[in-house]
Amino acid sequence: MRQHQRALREGANLRRLELAVTRKLDGLLHGDHQTLLYGPGSERGDSRAYQPGDDARRIDWALTARMNEVHVRETYADREIETWLVVDLSASLNFGTALCEKRDLALAIAAAFGLLGARPGNRTGALIFDGNGTELIPPRSGRNAIMNVLRRIDIRPDSAGKPASLSDALTLVARSARRRCRIVVVSDFIDAGPWVQELRRLAVRHDVIVANISDPREWELPDSGLVTFADPETGRRVEVPTSNRAIRERFNTAAAARRGEIRSSIQSSGARMVELSTDRDWMSDVVTFAKRSRMAA
Repeated sequence: MRQHQRALREGANLRRLELAVTRKLDGLLHGDHQTLLYGPGSERGDSRAYQPGDDARRIDWALTARMNEVHVRETYADREIETWLVVDLSASLNFGTALCEKRDLALAIAAAFGLLGARPGNRTGALIFDGNGTELIPPRSGRNAIMNVLRRIDIRPDSAGKPASLSDALTLVARSARRRCRIVVVSDFIDAGPWVQELRRLAVRHDVIVANISDPREWELPDSGLVTFADPETGRRVEVPTSNRAIRERFNTAAAARRGEIRSSIQSSGARMVELSTDRDWMSDVVTFAKRSRMAA
């Protein structure tokens, strides 16, 4: 009986999230391309002579050498898009001091990219990972396939006390995505592994979008007296006298440096980034990212 009631609650939560994405968010992202998955396309088309203003990255060097005149290769917009959602559900995401937990934001952003890209012919797969292991869901088309991915994210059990590897997840999705596609990486990037190199390799071939999730308390230490902090992935505990101003300042400086390092690493990898925080409206952040992507396209 309890399991049945829990399943009903989980189903209701997903339906509310679906309504929020398809009605509110899709209504804000109006225009000819009502989707976050926007761009000039990657399918090779006809070639033509170079004209002032053309993107130099589209120069067809082989044809230019043969014709002794600079030519560019046009591309057609992809009508069928394959999307992979790489969702980090490690124990560090079970944290939130504002409007929600980081895990809730991970589910919301997965729903946004999955549901708004659910057009005929498009396929969506997922790689969900945490300290308990990795779950690979092959790409499928249709709303039911996306709702299944969201349900798997929503019901995945906690992996407290077990570290997860973002770099291993990126390596696995690189092997699984056989054709050029869009890969959405959802994580808080609290990971000491070599994920930067793997993200760069992924962005060379694929259109990579990174959703960087955080909470304001991760970047600023409040004055709360003697506080015991616990690492959710290792279980290690440490007592910190937060009333000590010098300690707070050292923490805030180190946190700012780490935050800048994560942001710089993502941007330099060639991936596009949307930043989400538990103290902000995630829909507004997604709309801002979509508008910025259109301007850059």
